[in-house]
Amino acid sequence: QVQLVESGGGLVQPGGSLRLSCAASGNIFRFNTMGWYRQTPGNQRELVAGVFSRGSTTYTDSVKGRFTISRDNAKNTVYLQMNRLKPEDTAVYYCNRYPPMDDWGQGTQVTVSS
Repeated sequence: QVQLVESGGGLVQPGGSLRLSCAASGNIFRFNTMGWYRQTPGNQRELVAGVFSRGSTTYTDSVKGRFTISRDNAKNTVYLQMNRLKPEDTAVYYCNRYPPMDDWGQGTQVTVSS
């Protein structure tokens, strides 16, 4: 059974930080590139950051220098450290394999507002 459980979202002021976590079942996580995606109402999910199985990373331009993706292969967990958050980062954040599977977790809401 596919399992992706995201956590760590919340309400934060502009300039603040949050750390998201995603626990994935082993058959999803192992040897796969993992990604964090986000979605706002009326828009498609977009890939925010990806981490390859050996740890190299990639980011969409809008978050470069502010977000850091990492993974703990022993815990089947992927993280997203988000610093200097902006209102336009407000979205529901999801993790999934890259490219993504059809099944998604419930996501975690991130709201950046003063």
